[in-house]
Amino acid sequence: MVNQDKVRQAIKLLLEGIGEDTEREGLAETPDRIARMYTEILSGMTEEPSEPLSRVFTVENSEMVLEKDIVFHSMCEHHMLPFYGKVHVAYLPDGKVVGLSKLARTVEIYAKRLQVQERMTNQIADAIMEHLAPKGVMIVVEAEHMCMTMRGVKKPGSKTVSLATRGAFADNTELQNRFFQMLRMGDEGGHVCTEEKYRESGTY
Repeated sequence: MVNQDKVRQAIKLLLEGIGEDTEREGLAETPDRIARMYTEILSGMTEEPSEPLSRVFTVENSEMVLEKDIVFHSMCEHHMLPFYGKVHVAYLPDGKVVGLSKLARTVEIYAKRLQVQERMTNQIADAIMEHLAPKGVMIVVEAEHMCMTMRGVKKPGSKTVSLATRGAFADNTELQNRFFQMLRMGDEGGHVCTEEKYRESGTY
């Protein structure tokens, strides 16, 4: 739970620390605004995926389910700067499926925390394996990190790609390739995902 009083105090100290006048018009309400903002963007700290992933439906189909391009925004725990991008989620049902909005909700729960991308990728995969008990899960996350684009090396447009495989996806190249083929469907001349891209990224 975000303690808004402590956040207000901390932001006021931060503003004083960088030499700002905390009483000037533009900053007078900034500590309160930031306290309310953190309550919103870090709301996943008090939530668990067991709630959205518990609402399942029985099915006979065991073909791959893919929800791609789930947009997320998160906060890097190293510099407390945003990172954002897309998550692609695939799983092989074993008698149970979940509503597609629940997959997006699961991504949101883990994104709305102080995070590192690699951990978030694995948390999403593990949550789906635990609560849906599918035959396998594959997650790909591609994100731009503000700690790389506005400070440090200052390389805007660079993307970090992370991948997690569980169950049947872990050692099955054919399944993994099918995932990437499905990911390409609908792409028209813009961003195109390929299995080679992810292998070359060094995070495969």
